[in-house]
Amino acid sequence: MSENQGPQPEIVAKYNAAEKLKDEKKYDEAVALLKEILQEDPNHVLSHLTLGRIYTLTGQYELAVEHGRKACELEPDEPFNFTALSVTYQRVFAGTQDPKYIQLAEDAMAESRRLESMR
Repeated sequence: MSENQGPQPEIVAKYNAAEKLKDEKKYDEAVALLKEILQEDPNHVLSHLTLGRIYTLTGQYELAVEHGRKACELEPDEPFNFTALSVTYQRVFAGTQDPKYIQLAEDAMAESRRLESMR
């Protein structure tokens, strides 16, 4: 994707199809489409966020965190991404009971609030 240009129509169509598959709980198919998108555009934030959600739902917590962090890395000034990462950490804590995720969730939410206050 070149600068000053929106997402390519094929990527938008694939992403919308992946979202529909996710909503239908066809996670493997959705993941396959999202990975295709990321091969074409590794910086497609929505794909990273959606993969984070799917991996959380399927108990693949390390992958969920990896994609949530990537979205924040790609758009470090976007509060929503940090809110989504906080929710991912909360869900990972619920699935693993590893207390480190509580502090990570709080830190991500604090960053989201900080960014929001700067708008």
